[in-house]
Amino acid sequence: MALNLPAPIAAYFEAKARHDIDGMVAPFAENAWVHDEHNDHRGRAAVRAWIEDTQRKYADVATPEEASEESGSVIVRALVSGTFPGSPIRLNHRFTLVDGAIAELSIG
Repeated sequence: MALNLPAPIAAYFEAKARHDIDGMVAPFAENAWVHDEHNDHRGRAAVRAWIEDTQRKYADVATPEEASEESGSVIVRALVSGTFPGSPIRLNHRFTLVDGAIAELSIG
């Protein structure tokens, strides 16, 4: 299913499909915040470290299936597969965009 995602979000998922770490980091704002697996990561350097760690541990790919808007955020439901127990699973990715960049991402 082709979804009409905002450019930074589409770029993130497209890079994730290629396991392209630089491409995954690029759409994030310098002071971005990510919440995943009960942990917070603030700032582009921390976001890069989180991406590198999850790619190393899980080699995960997230395929967007549905998207909606809610309270200024874009919610993307994605099928996530990788080398983790229970793969694949569906997870919601809540993105907040500011000035054309991903300012916040919460996964769960």
